[in-house]
Amino acid sequence: MKKVSVIVPVYRVEKYIAATVRSVLEQTYPNFELLIVDDGSPDRSDDICQQFLDPRIKIIRQPNRGASAARNAGIRQAQGEYLAFLDGDDLWLPQKLAKHVEHLDRSPAVGLSFSRSAFISEAGERLDNYQMPKLKAIAPQDFLLGCNLIGNGSAPVIRREVLNAIKFQEDGEACYFNPQFFRAEDLECWLRIVIQTPWQIEGIPEALTLYRVNSEGLSANLLEQLKAWEQVIDKTRSYAPELLAQWENPARAYHLWYLARRAVRLQNGSLAVQFSHQALAAYWQLLFKEPRRTLLTWAAAYSLWLLPRSFYRQIEELALKTTGATQKSRIDRDLLGEST
Repeated sequence: MKKVSVIVPVYRVEKYIAATVRSVLEQTYPNFELLIVDDGSPDRSDDICQQFLDPRIKIIRQPNRGASAARNAGIRQAQGEYLAFLDGDDLWLPQKLAKHVEHLDRSPAVGLSFSRSAFISEAGERLDNYQMPKLKAIAPQDFLLGCNLIGNGSAPVIRREVLNAIKFQEDGEACYFNPQFFRAEDLECWLRIVIQTPWQIEGIPEALTLYRVNSEGLSANLLEQLKAWEQVIDKTRSYAPELLAQWENPARAYHLWYLARRAVRLQNGSLAVQFSHQALAAYWQLLFKEPRRTLLTWAAAYSLWLLPRSFYRQIEELALKTTGATQKSRIDRDLLGEST
C-alpha cells in the first residue's frame, strides 16, 4: 500500500482549518501522513492544528513566504510516493485519496490525477454547482484555454517522480512550485508538468474536492488574479515560445471570460462587464467558438450590473439550480460509463 503525503499550507484559516484537517483524518485510505505547513499565520490556526493528536500529523513552521514556499517546504519533508495538496479552507470527501491511489496504480502513464470539485459556501454548505474540467487527452493548450484546468489546488494527487522532474534550485533549496509566484502558482506548476515532462495528466469524474467560495481568500481579488495570469504567461513564454505564439490571444480571452464568471459569482457586475469586453477585444472569435457560454456570461454580467439586486438574485438562483442539475447528471453519466 503506497504512502500518500498530504500537504496543507496554513495561513489565516482559523475558521476553516479544523474541518479541513478532519476531512483528511476521515479518509478511507489509511496510509498517509499529514504535513501541516504553518506559513507564519498570525491567527489561531497553529493552535487549532496542535489540538489534533493523530500520530500521522506533522506540523512544519516557517516565516510567512506564501503558498508556493509552504508547499515546497512540505514536499521537501514528505515521505510518500504520492503527494496530495489541500488548501486550508477546502475539504475532501472520505474516498478522495483511495480513488486517486487506485487511479494512479492502474494508470502507469498518468503522473497527476485530479478530481472534479463541488462548490461550498463560506459556511460549508453545498452549493450544488461543480467545476467540470476536461478529464482526458489533456494537452498544454487545454491549460491555457481552460484557465486552471484542474480547477483548484486541492484537487490533484501527484507521483513524486513528476515533481522531481520539474524540480529546480533557488537560494540553495529544492523548489517545485515557483516561490516567485504568490498567485496562480498551481497553474504555473501544472503547465511545467504538461509541457516539460512526458507524464499524462488525467481526471476522474467524481467531485471529491469541496472548494470553498471564500470572499476573504486569494481567489476573490480578481484584478490581482489577472496580473498573476499574465505573469504565468510571461514565464511560460520563456521556455515555450511557439506554444504561446499560437495560443496566447485566445488564452487571454478565455481567462478574461473566466474572471467575468468569477465576478458574477462575487456579485460585482461592473467588473464582470469590464472583463467581458476585454475578452472580446482580445479574441472576438470566442463568440463563435463558444457561443452559448459566451452569451450566458455576458447576459449574467449585464443583468447583475443593470437589474435590481433582488430581481437578479431570483434569476441567479434559478440559473444555478438548472446548471447544477445538468452538471450532476453529467457526473452521474460519466460514473456510469466508467463502471461499465
